[in-house]
Amino acid sequence: MSLATPALRTPRLRLRPFAETDTDTLFALHSRAHVMRYWDSPPWSERARAERFIATCRKVADEGTGARVVIERASDGAFVGWCGLTSWNPVHRSASLGYCLDDAMWGRGYATEAAHALLRWAFDTLDLNRVQAEADTRNAASARVLEKVGFVREGTLREDCVVNGEVSDSWVFGLLRREWRPSAVPAPAR
Repeated sequence: MSLATPALRTPRLRLRPFAETDTDTLFALHSRAHVMRYWDSPPWSERARAERFIATCRKVADEGTGARVVIERASDGAFVGWCGLTSWNPVHRSASLGYCLDDAMWGRGYATEAAHALLRWAFDTLDLNRVQAEADTRNAASARVLEKVGFVREGTLREDCVVNGEVSDSWVFGLLRREWRPSAVPAPAR
């Protein structure tokens, strides 16, 4: 069963399916060590990684296991980053949320706004009961994004990632349908 990747709008953003034309921008994002410092993999060193990521986005949608979207600023089409839901399980009504934003776009509320839009789609369209997310325990900004949209920190995965020899812990966050507040749109950062 395939899953149509949504095209969503917020007051400041457009969320749309990935296209081949996003390859260079996506590679630039994921090749910066500063952006990737809290990820579970090292920065990309080959453009082919971006091509495979976009192909995987299509495969995930075709298999019906999730949806990943590009985040663009509505005012000028500038690339902000991406967000997505993976591991969609219609039987258990659950999925996992993830996102990655260009560092030039940090601190403006875009991650919160995009996550909120994708969660609204997920709870309304996919009829989810639970969405889970993980964040490196050193990434306080990502933890704040998750908490702003209603996630609750549920625990810690100790030493669950080893990237380039560096061991790190992750927090596990959960958001339940009964806790979801679709009308509580976060105020944008100024």
